[in-house]
Amino acid sequence: GLAELRARREELSGRIREEEAERSRLQGRIWALTERLARTSESLARHLAARGELDRTIAETEAAYGKILESSQTLLDVLKGEIGNAGKASEPQSTSKEKEKQARGQKHS
Repeated sequence: GLAELRARREELSGRIREEEAERSRLQGRIWALTERLARTSESLARHLAARGELDRTIAETEAAYGKILESSQTLLDVLKGEIGNAGKASEPQSTSKEKEKQARGQKHS
């Protein structure tokens, strides 16, 4: 009777204490994991922002580099044209008589 009920009550009290201890351990783990999750999320957000900034910087640098190459090619083309024009302008304009003399001189050689 009564002794048996008290024994069952003690058994239940023991189980209750075990489950409360387990619940406390689990809550501690949940708290630790929640903190860890928050730190990881903050770190991830910082890294994503930094990567986005690097992506923008890389894109801007590549665009600037492309413009420099284009400008360099244009400048090179202009200089080649100027050098070509300068070479033509510096050649003496031979008269027809000079050309005839040169042609006769080559025939006699």
